Amino acid sequence: MTPDGNHTSVFDVAVVGGGIVGLATAREFLKRQPGLRLAILEKETLLAQHQTGHNSGVIHAGIYYAPGSLKARACVTGRAEIVEYCKEKGIRYELCGKLIVALNEAEVERLMSLYARAQANGVPGVQLINRDRIQEIEPAVIGHKAIWSPNTGIVDWGEVARAYAADALNGGAVITTGARVVSMVNSEDETRIGYVQEDGREREIRARLVVTCAGLYSDHLARMTESESTTRIIPFRGSYYQIAPQKSDICRGMIYPVPDPTFPFLGIHLTRHIDGTVWAGPNAVLAFRREGYRRWDIFLPELLETLTYPGFWKLAIRYWKTGIKEMYRDYLKGAYVNELRRYTPEIKGEDLVAEKSGVRAQALERDGTMVDDFMIRHGSRVVHVLNAPSPAATSSLVIARMIVDSIEQNGLIPQVRRLSVNFPN
Repeated sequence: MTPDGNHTSVFDVAVVGGGIVGLATAREFLKRQPGLRLAILEKETLLAQHQTGHNSGVIHAGIYYAPGSLKARACVTGRAEIVEYCKEKGIRYELCGKLIVALNEAEVERLMSLYARAQANGVPGVQLINRDRIQEIEPAVIGHKAIWSPNTGIVDWGEVARAYAADALNGGAVITTGARVVSMVNSEDETRIGYVQEDGREREIRARLVVTCAGLYSDHLARMTESESTTRIIPFRGSYYQIAPQKSDICRGMIYPVPDPTFPFLGIHLTRHIDGTVWAGPNAVLAFRREGYRRWDIFLPELLETLTYPGFWKLAIRYWKTGIKEMYRDYLKGAYVNELRRYTPEIKGEDLVAEKSGVRAQALERDGTMVDDFMIRHGSRVVHVLNAPSPAATSSLVIARMIVDSIEQNGLIPQVRRLSVNFPN
């Protein structure tokens, strides 16, 4: 790709990725330095189309995460901040609360460990409750004991992301969609970012600082500037079923199982969405392409990339029994229903009337270790957000501050550069 005067633009900061973390980060830069020349590149024609637009819509409270981790600190603070942001912007949200239900004494022991973690993280209002109180909160649920988190909430994260984008635009950002980044090349004082538009035209911008927040493709972008990077993204698809509208009163807020300590996902649960619908899910099975939202969506190069990565097979050997159970429930609706009936016996197969899926970008190391916490990797002029799983949406304002704080601490943040910018249409 050869840049020229018509096809090249110069910026102080470029953010690659128009999901909720990328948009929050752009917003934070412009909040701190009004007048900063900032570009956002997003490969889809609309913003927030993948993990941001395919999640369960939960405002998490911070119960699950290891005390002291970035996740724990960011989630507790982020929940309070996102509520205030929604109030300020007039975005509809609801603190409908969440039950984490133990069905028997064996699960109570794990529940107590989770409660201790919630207390250590400073989760507001969290309580241990008995069977009678469970029935008061969620009459359709059976359970022995539960954690009640009244400050867990719901929101449309796509709407929040669009509000971040509006803030960035109001701050002077230039957002280009339909721009798939294919190269990043560092020179002495800037990075050249090559991208391809939907019509196949090649374009380039130059930036003194680049932040990538590419979700399912974060490792691909990292390898453009860090050839030695061995962390890989493994995509896990999660299927959701909508509960029939006439049965939606079966769940007033959120109903979760006690997490299985042998598997790093939360398990199938019931969640009321901000539009009033109730959804069950997700499970967690290997996706055959990074943006594969249907069971048989396959892109052979991406599948081979997963299957030839040593860390995947080490992970598969470690969790093969749980993985088989997840696949069984994914392909047999009756098994999915039976899992829900453990908590809500009233649910029947015919009550699950629609289906959708999301794909989680899970960072994995060569030794099979799943990266549990947020991972932000710094280079000389490029910062890669390599792992930002749930609760990234809840924590997005805090993560953005973390990113920009770390850039400032490393002396990387560029001062405002007054240039005439010729950005391609």
